Amino acid sequence: MADLFIKQAEQYAEGRPSYPAELFEFIASKTPSHDLAWDVGAGSGQAARSLSGIYKNVIATDTSPKQLAFAPRLPNIRYQLTSPTMSIAELESSIAPQSSIDVVTIAQAIHWFDLPNFYQQAKWVLKKPHGVIAAWCYTVPEVNESVDAVFQPYYNIAVEPYWDPARKLVDSKYETIDFPFEPVDGADHTGPFPFVTERLMDLDSYFTYLRSWSAYQTAKEKGVELLSNDVIEEFKRAWTEDGQDKKVVKHPIYLRIGRVGNE
Repeated sequence: MADLFIKQAEQYAEGRPSYPAELFEFIASKTPSHDLAWDVGAGSGQAARSLSGIYKNVIATDTSPKQLAFAPRLPNIRYQLTSPTMSIAELESSIAPQSSIDVVTIAQAIHWFDLPNFYQQAKWVLKKPHGVIAAWCYTVPEVNESVDAVFQPYYNIAVEPYWDPARKLVDSKYETIDFPFEPVDGADHTGPFPFVTERLMDLDSYFTYLRSWSAYQTAKEKGVELLSNDVIEEFKRAWTEDGQDKKVVKHPIYLRIGRVGNE
């Protein structure tokens, strides 16, 4: 998985959306203490930065050194390069002791994981019984009718063959992902709970985001330029139709959240 993002690490850091404060406030409201968070698949640190404003300390791990190189350096975040698979002994020595973490977060990444192995690690490291695991994804950008009319066939037809099969879990809003945890206090299910993130983007930023996709890199390695001159011109015509250089781009977010219980 890490290899898919190494070559466009800088575009990933620049192009990916941040997440709304409401998302982190909701997650934090479900953890009784705010001492230690583990952000897994941290990438370039979008989630870790927000967690660091709520939790005393954050451990942010990723399998890609290039991704971590673009992450923000803050005094209470410890970045850790990990192997794709860790033993419990490695988990204890490099991440944290058993039953010591308040929350494990996974932003736009859990669909790449070996879930049975990862869930075993999360259950081992989370505080019992109220330790929380929160995994979320965001789906495709929504701009306006004209831009989205160009985007939909681009995404559903041109790009689709180059996605890893795991991406389908994102398209299904994490509804179908295995998530063997108890509902958090105040909830009767583990989600997905909907949120939304918004940002102001110009067309260049929008293209940077599209180029940050793993599917774009996969296509490029196969000699296919998904953003051909013709496609770029189509997007340009749609983008400039309303005369506004910058537009509010929305990404729907879907959160699965649960607590570990007494396992």
